[in-house]
Amino acid sequence: MATRAMLRAFSKSTFPCRTSQHLSLASVSRSASTLVLAEHEAGSIRAPSVSAVVAANVLCKDNSISVLLAGSGPSLQEAATHAASCHPSVSQVLVADSDQFTHPIAEPWAKLVHLVQQKGDYSHIIAPSGSFGKNILPRAAALLDVSPITDVIEMAESDLFVRPIYAGNALCTVRYTGANPCMLTIRSTSFPVPPTLADSKSKEAPISQVDLSTFGEDSIGNSRYIKQTSQDTERPDLGNARIVITGGRGLKSAENFKMIEKLAEKLGAAVGATRAAVDAGFVPNELQVGQTGKIVAPELYMAFGVSGAIQHLAGMRDSKVIVAVNKDADAPIFQVADYGLVGDLFEVIPELLEKVPERK
Repeated sequence: MATRAMLRAFSKSTFPCRTSQHLSLASVSRSASTLVLAEHEAGSIRAPSVSAVVAANVLCKDNSISVLLAGSGPSLQEAATHAASCHPSVSQVLVADSDQFTHPIAEPWAKLVHLVQQKGDYSHIIAPSGSFGKNILPRAAALLDVSPITDVIEMAESDLFVRPIYAGNALCTVRYTGANPCMLTIRSTSFPVPPTLADSKSKEAPISQVDLSTFGEDSIGNSRYIKQTSQDTERPDLGNARIVITGGRGLKSAENFKMIEKLAEKLGAAVGATRAAVDAGFVPNELQVGQTGKIVAPELYMAFGVSGAIQHLAGMRDSKVIVAVNKDADAPIFQVADYGLVGDLFEVIPELLEKVPERK
């Protein structure tokens, strides 16, 4: 009976959204120009980078936005074409085509940002707050002798930002008083791409090549690329999925975690995990959701065997609808859940698998 009630709760095609407040921009003291550091894959700009462009547009409506891409080969040119039309506010796309950027190693990228900033004199530099941005921006900030502001979720003014602290339990308003550029990483979940924009094509911005004639061969530094590993799956990307199903330590083994994967396949969902499940070896660490993992904000977040540690809640508390299943009625996850079921997940998940129809 309880499982049937839960199925009815999220069987609708749309989900209610929590009320959210957004700070309106105050008057900007001067015109802004922003450089967005964009990550690309398979000839397309990744969604978090488009969210960074959205954030730059929120910063100032008259903002001149340049998108910086680096890499080599045909996929870079395809990504540049995509970037040129990814958002109507993009003023230009800067392309650094060199074998030194075949892989996104932080050291050459940081020196590239330094080079482009010297030529462009941007007021702001923005990157998504993922492994890409967190790896590059601090190094670039050190070269430019400025202090970056990380994990921005709201922009009140051109120099006033809001970011979470204490694992998301408090919000801190930070005013930047340093020299240009003001360097930021933004949480892409706080700057979603409007659906109408995602489905439409904007007019293409001009594409320019970055002059790398002064870019030395020693820019790679002490790092070298070894390999990249990724899961071979057709499931949606964890950071951008509409539905996320997460398992915790309560699943007890990697074999049991396969129940989560089967349910995700039926619902067309991404699979997530707590740090405890990752540390126990149930799943690889790229599936970790939380303060030290990925920040997600799907329309539906389902948590099975997740206690709700403060570090995990920091990575999923902005989800539109949260469904939790745990046999401990006092588990902290129930404090943030919209729907909670106190029960044994080893009984609930098989029943869901039986009753949820196959995805068409």
